[in-house]
Amino acid sequence: MKKKSIGIIGGGLSGLVSAIHLSKNNLLVTVFEKDSYPSHKVCGEYLSLEIVPYLEQLGIDLLDLNPAKISKLQYSDVSGKLIDTTLPLGGLGVSRYTLDEFLYQKAISFGVKFVHKLVTDVKFIENEFELITNKKDTYHFHLILGAYGKRSLLDKKLYRDFIDQKSGWLAIKGHYIKEDFPDDLVMLHNFKGGYCGLSKTESGAINVCYLASYNSFKAHKDPSTFKSEILMQNPHLNSFFQDAIPLFDRDLSIAQISFKKKSSVEDHILMLGDAAGLIHPLSGNGMAMAIHSAKIASEVILKYYENETYNREDMEKEYQKNWKEQFSSRLRMGNILQNILLNPKLSNIVQKIISSFPSLLPKIISRTHGNPIL
Repeated sequence: MKKKSIGIIGGGLSGLVSAIHLSKNNLLVTVFEKDSYPSHKVCGEYLSLEIVPYLEQLGIDLLDLNPAKISKLQYSDVSGKLIDTTLPLGGLGVSRYTLDEFLYQKAISFGVKFVHKLVTDVKFIENEFELITNKKDTYHFHLILGAYGKRSLLDKKLYRDFIDQKSGWLAIKGHYIKEDFPDDLVMLHNFKGGYCGLSKTESGAINVCYLASYNSFKAHKDPSTFKSEILMQNPHLNSFFQDAIPLFDRDLSIAQISFKKKSSVEDHILMLGDAAGLIHPLSGNGMAMAIHSAKIASEVILKYYENETYNREDMEKEYQKNWKEQFSSRLRMGNILQNILLNPKLSNIVQKIISSFPSLLPKIISRTHGNPIL
């Protein structure tokens, strides 16, 4: 008899959506999230429309949040040369502050239990997981999902290869108010050593999130100095920051962001979202991929409980197969795009080609996005 107890480590997008999906199907789900809701997170806050049909099937209507409806992209290289295009599918601008709280309340309404503690260790013993928190509490589950984001103490405990490799990237985010910023536009502007995305959220605030190499950042003392001396060398970022009003007392930041390959299953834990693989933010699709990974994991788990002959090994292999089919090519394309756009010579060549053949850009963008998930 398979015990229907499931623990989810991390209450971000993938953790919350998988909790909702599984609990709607009468499974007992406990989510461990160290922070309280709502809270701001370092995130591009652009959500591809590909996930809307799936969320609607779960009874989640994002239009209730009054998100910004984004259909256009503006891209510039370091010098400020612009390319404008329409997005093949389009997306929604919604802050993690609002979206996570919305999903959290939905999960509670479906009977999901939340434990606001940090998970410090997980062990798989005799076909069951033992989970330990920072309060020395011990819990037992039949299945565990890892949805704890880009990096965690657990990655060390699980001996994951990427965690000991130094990463040269950090991300910084802030919210701003600026008059006349279009509701339907996402901007992506390069600067020396990184790139910056800007788009509106449901509150009318503009989310500004940039990824910078540590080598370009370390010569400057803080984000404010880096902004004025590096970001604002791009004329479009300069124009934005000249009169944009910051809403945060201090920008949020996260360091040691790794784009190294990760495994979607570690010691029988199904990994979701950024814990399974991180796409370069310039692809603008990390939030949708996190939600899609929750769907893939939930489906194989439901199959596991519905079919007595379908065992844990079958479930793990199918999850790995489905995850790879959905995301490996997107991650590869994101890596190629980042290498091109951060190389001034290559970026200039690509800029000229796309300027001559503008229909190419939507096709490139579509390679990092999926079809609507039904």
